[in-house]
Formats: sequence, C-alpha cells, structure tokens
Amino acid sequence: MIYRLLALNVDGTVIQDNGRIHKSTKEAIAYVQQKGVYVTLLTSRSFPSARKVAKALKINNAMLVTHQGAYIAQQLGKPVMAKLIPEDVTYEIIRFLEGFPCQIRIVHDEYSLANKYKLNHNLLAKTVFTTGDPMFYSQQFVDSISDTLKDDPATAPKIEVYFEYEDDLTDAREALVSMFSEINMTQLNDLRLDILPQGVSKLNGMISLGEQLGIALKEMVVIGDGQDDIEILKACGLGVAMGNASPEVKRASDWVTRSNNQNGVAYMVKEHFRKQHPISFLRKMNILKK
Repeated sequence: MIYRLLALNVDGTVIQDNGRIHKSTKEAIAYVQQKGVYVTLLTSRSFPSARKVAKALKINNAMLVTHQGAYIAQQLGKPVMAKLIPEDVTYEIIRFLEGFPCQIRIVHDEYSLANKYKLNHNLLAKTVFTTGDPMFYSQQFVDSISDTLKDDPATAPKIEVYFEYEDDLTDAREALVSMFSEINMTQLNDLRLDILPQGVSKLNGMISLGEQLGIALKEMVVIGDGQDDIEILKACGLGVAMGNASPEVKRASDWVTRSNNQNGVAYMVKEHFRKQHPISFLRKMNILKK
C-alpha cells in the first residue's frame, strides 16, 4: 500500500514526557516530507497550540486537525471546517456540570474560561492544562462559569471537564447523553471528559481533511496514544499505537511502535516509509494516478 499522508497526535506521541520533541522525531518528519508525504497533526489541542508544535517540527503550510476534529485550518481564523456547540447548549451543559466537584474549561482558539475548582488528585491537577498549553490563551478563572455566560454568552468548540471522582464522570456522561443531542463526548481517561459539537471526532476530522486533499483513509498513516485515537486507528490505512498507549488503544491499532520517550515516531517512520518511493516518482511511473 502507498501511504500519502501521515497524521500525528501531539501529547504522548511527538512530545515526550519532559515536554520536548526529540531531534530524531524532527528528522523523521523531514525524511517523510522529502518523500512527498503530507504530514499533519491530529490533536485535542487548540489550533494556536498545535501550530507551534507544527512549526517546531517544520510542518509548514499543512492543514492541522485540532480540537479533536472540530477545527481544521492552515491559518488561524481561516478554517476549512469549524464546528461549535451553540450558546444555549453551552450554557445548559455548564450549569449542569457545576453540580459536580470538577474543573470545567471552555476552550477557544483565543481564550479559555475555567472555574476556580481545585482538584485534589495531585497527578491530575498537574496535567490539567498540559494538552491546552495555556500560554497561548487569555485565561480567565471565575467562581461560576454559568453566571459569566449569562452576561457574555459563548459558543464552544470544546468543553474539557476534569472530575474529582470516577463515578461522577460516569453519571454526568450518562445524563448528558440523554439531555443533549447537539454534542459528542470523548472520555480520555477515568477522570477526563471532553464535550464536542455533534459529529465531531478525530475520525470525522480526518475524513474531512482527506476530502480537501483528495486522499482516502486507506492512504493515511495515523500515530496516536489516546482513547480518542481509537476510531481513526481502526479506520485508516495503517493505525499505529505508541508504546505508552493503553492496551485498548494498542488492540485497535495495526502496529505498535516504541513509546514517546523511546522515539516511537522516528522508529515507526524508519520501519514503514524507508521502502516507499517518493510520491513524485510513483506518479512519474504511473503507479500513483493522482
């Protein structure tokens, strides 16, 4: 199979646990780009945050799939696709969630709005803002998000919820499913729930990007490590799980590479792309028609 596109998750995939991108990962991206393969990021991060990672990887002039597929763009403010939770639904969801001990965060591309709830789970508290990379935001912390939204209504590409207790996440998710048809939800772990516009997922985001580029799912390689990657790992041409992924994510993939701390992206690229001829050569030889 000829692969024309490589999509990479960010946190836990291209970024190591120390928050850095290893030199070998950058070299691997450059290598596969030289072969004419389209490289993009597929992430739960906002577009500005993903754009910074793309710049570090020298992924230039590519459309990035952000907010788990809710926002696809090459430039901020000029999306080829952007989906939002309506204002009234955003308000009702927030008001419902404020009945639970949890931290709630409305994530936009230019700002974030969060409540002041302090999580008692030390590990979770330390990682609450890592996927959002808060330096890209004007952050506002308020006592009550719903009160703020009364005065200044807002739509939302994504609402992140960090629960104190696992049972609360389960109860909230079940209730939200029955209450709102305008949303989709992704559970990233036992305490983290992302609420997205209806129909939004990484899989649907990649389908939309493929339509823009004329690239089929079977021509895509996707590398990821999270629960929100499972659908696309199953559906794409070659789904690759990181060595640090959960057993469920690994079972959904076609191949398992090394962990993010063991340069798993670089290892996968060397193993799978070294035998593939450049896209330009394949076209010249009429092996690839488009």
